[in-house]
Amino acid sequence: MIRINLLAVDRERAKRRARFQTAQKITIGSSLILVAAALIVVWWWWSLGKASTELDQRIADAERETARLRSLIQQVAQFEQQRGQLQQRVSLIEQLRKGQSGPVHMLDQLSRALPETMWLTDLKQAGDDVTIDGRCTSLTALSDFVANLENSSYFARPVEIVDSQVEGATQERPTDLIKFTVKAKFVQPTT
Repeated sequence: MIRINLLAVDRERAKRRARFQTAQKITIGSSLILVAAALIVVWWWWSLGKASTELDQRIADAERETARLRSLIQQVAQFEQQRGQLQQRVSLIEQLRKGQSGPVHMLDQLSRALPETMWLTDLKQAGDDVTIDGRCTSLTALSDFVANLENSSYFARPVEIVDSQVEGATQERPTDLIKFTVKAKFVQPTT
């Protein structure tokens, strides 16, 4: 009888199968790890792209908002400039209104302060400073005129006599005259 040893063959096949199964498991495991790594990289790339798109959208929105706000800032600056110009005009109009009655009051106060024996030859105004030239028949008339101006609420103290000269009598004029120059500061009283 012929004997066949079947066990030895099975052992070799079992060893080959075990080796094949281990190599197959390692290959499958490595493939799964590579696929998982590839999926992670793809997901990461996709999330970065999505985040980049969102950031680009936010930047575009912020730039549009900035442009809109710039136009608003320009409009506000224009309105502020117009407002400043209008305020200047209003203040100029108010100054003109206040100054409109000034010369009338000044001439009225001068005529009230003027004694009978005095007449004015020149009146100059530079800002608030008023220079008055004239002639009178006596020093008393000149001092009364200065006192009347100082007592007026339209002229600030002191009212100065800058110059006074006696002009002698002539054929046409039998009495001496006093030529004078008075300086005063005109003040608008607050009402």
